[in-house]
Amino acid sequence: MANVATATRSIRNPVLAGFHPDPSILRLGDDYYLATSTFEWYPGVLVHHSRDLVNWRSLGGIITERRLLDLRGCGDSNGVWAPDLSYHDGQFHLVYSDVASFASGYWDPQNFLVSAEDITGPWSEPVKLHGRGFDASLFQDDDGTTWLLSMSADWRPGRDRFGGIEIQQYDLAARRLVGNPRILFTGSPAGLTEGPHLYRHDGWYWLITAEGGTSWEHQVTMARSRELFGPYQVDPDGPLLTSCGRPDLRLQKAGHGSLVRTQHGEWYLAHLVGRPYSPLGNCVLGRETAIQRVEWPSGCWPRVAGGVPADEVVAPNLPAHPWPPEPETDHFDAPELGRCWSTLRRPATADWVDLHTRPSYLRIHGGQSPVGRQSPSLVGRRVGAMECSLETVVEFEPADHRQLAGITAYYNTLNWHHLYLTRGDDGRTVLELLSSDNGRRTAYPELTVDADGVTRVGLRAVFDGPVVRFDYDLGTGWRRLPVELDATILSDEHAALIIDGEPAAWGFTGAFLGLWVQDLGAGDGVHADFDLATYREQ
Repeated sequence: MANVATATRSIRNPVLAGFHPDPSILRLGDDYYLATSTFEWYPGVLVHHSRDLVNWRSLGGIITERRLLDLRGCGDSNGVWAPDLSYHDGQFHLVYSDVASFASGYWDPQNFLVSAEDITGPWSEPVKLHGRGFDASLFQDDDGTTWLLSMSADWRPGRDRFGGIEIQQYDLAARRLVGNPRILFTGSPAGLTEGPHLYRHDGWYWLITAEGGTSWEHQVTMARSRELFGPYQVDPDGPLLTSCGRPDLRLQKAGHGSLVRTQHGEWYLAHLVGRPYSPLGNCVLGRETAIQRVEWPSGCWPRVAGGVPADEVVAPNLPAHPWPPEPETDHFDAPELGRCWSTLRRPATADWVDLHTRPSYLRIHGGQSPVGRQSPSLVGRRVGAMECSLETVVEFEPADHRQLAGITAYYNTLNWHHLYLTRGDDGRTVLELLSSDNGRRTAYPELTVDADGVTRVGLRAVFDGPVVRFDYDLGTGWRRLPVELDATILSDEHAALIIDGEPAAWGFTGAFLGLWVQDLGAGDGVHADFDLATYREQ
């Protein structure tokens, strides 16, 4: 029964599996919302909804249009970083950072604010805020003033690039920043201070930050002050949460948290985690969202049991509220893409994503090559389990080798596996496999399959732990390509590249399974029709 409270229920982590990092949690009445980063993928800023902190459903994304964000040319793992969701005076407010770079000490961030009366929109025109740093958030003080916080970036060689947490007043009515910014907090010895959220509780201002970087040394730091502008004292007992130094834990990279208080005064912390495939190994699923219970007696510092992320925690004293399960198969009968789908670097507009011309089919018009950053044609969904698969049926008539359509296991422009239909030099339609490992492409000509004359081809990509496999069906039953591909190249750790101490590439997302159509003739007008897509987790 959806309305019966069960005291023994548990929150099982992660609550949002797969690529869902940097959670910002908000309660409004009986409703809880989680907003997460999306980087180079549309829709930007995914939002999930819960009534009990146990069961979550996707509401889709907030940033669905280029007027809110233009990701053309966006680099891998650039784009939307660390959104902040808040509510004040009848309006939801979303602050998000569009980060254009992270090379040579530069980030080129730009922060924006949009508002809406309903979580599903419509959202206002974006207010352009400052570009001095990223991970911006709003704080409404008890006196009615509103403040914008963010990390303060310092590009100067020899300086700490994470120059502290800054604060500046924001005028909600005038929709603009006022006054001058000032540094609020310079961080703990862990360093790399970012991801600020500010709370007023028990007569204190409580500042929560992410520190230690977003990998194995990640942590949630708490500091407090009697005055808004400080000074802020760091919790003398150490971080509120971290998995640093505990490679035995299932949940690693614990950090970047935000707090929420239930209707009955219970506190919980939403934060990111990673699940490596081996101790401190690659996290193919990317950075995920988990929730921990927080004990916070009056007059005391908040505490998470053991200061480490637990796989399972006691749920709040709220009525259980499960949601209907998402269907495994999308038959593409709806007028818009389902909420499980995302598109790479451009929104799912009718000029290339077509659900109307041929009812019950997804028609994808071909786009750029794998390294193209303006108009790729990739429709994907997050990999949410170590064992999972995506299966589809495609109809495609390639004219030459420049036209490709198929299924992919994808991380970024440099790391992917792709099984696709194309036309061979002899004029026959063939099924080929191509992989890219940090830009080094590997073809498998010995595995080429003759698919000439077959109008409907079944394709399946399978994640089996550290291995990716591909299957195909030409109408006579499923067959497996006899090759095992490396799934661990589709991970944050593999994508990161440091040259002379500087990040030449970074990895902040996670693996996708997707439908990919390329038109390397740049305007030949090729398209592929996908009849269905079935996603299963083992």
